[in-house]
Amino acid sequence: MIAKNIEENYKIENLLGSKARVKILKLLAKNEELSISQIIRGTNLNHSSVKYHLTCLKSYNLVQEKVFGRIKIYRYKFENIRAKSLGKFIEIWEGGL
Repeated sequence: MIAKNIEENYKIENLLGSKARVKILKLLAKNEELSISQIIRGTNLNHSSVKYHLTCLKSYNLVQEKVFGRIKIYRYKFENIRAKSLGKFIEIWEGGL
């Protein structure tokens, strides 16, 4: 039962069902690495929303968090095959990164 719930949480419709998550994914795919402040400015979302969605994207293994003291940098994980495929999809859909 627990395995089914976990599997259900990682379906693509859950990933792409949030406009905020899609905005963050697009921004990171285009820029590779950004601070949370840059993501907030680039998406026009508030801090708590961005933080929540970045946590979700990290759980999907699409985004990596790098910590430099108090500064956190978020990086799109192109080495992950799903992230790479999603990045390619965004590139095709948006007409080029």
